[in-house]
Amino acid sequence: MGNKKLRILLAKPGLDGHDRGAKIIALALRDAGMEVIYTGLHQTLEQIIHAAIQESVDIIGLSIMSGAHLPICTHLIEMMKKEGLGDVRIVVGGVIPGRDIPKLKEIGVAGVFPGGTSFADIVDEMYGLFDIEPPDVFKKAG
Repeated sequence: MGNKKLRILLAKPGLDGHDRGAKIIALALRDAGMEVIYTGLHQTLEQIIHAAIQESVDIIGLSIMSGAHLPICTHLIEMMKKEGLGDVRIVVGGVIPGRDIPKLKEIGVAGVFPGGTSFADIVDEMYGLFDIEPPDVFKKAG
């Protein structure tokens, strides 16, 4: 990826109206040197796909508090394949039970961040998807 900044599309699919966490994550990712596009609340999967294409993003990040992460991610990944977005990674955060993490990884979700995941862990994993070292300030203590 060279010196190119990672471009992240952060979206809130469906009727979930809670976006404080998504906004805080957007700021943390920006502070870690990523370019973040936040779509706002109540996005359809079609709107998310359209925005990802228009913005030429590297990662689509979903914030899901409703418990519908499995069907939403399954359908979004199918749509991404149809639209030729197979090289775009998908990550999801929010209220995600531990038992669902393997299922999400199995369907193609690159990163899963349940509530309470540290900013350093999120940043490290996002950069790690592209084998890029995170900025020193966000590197996990080792």
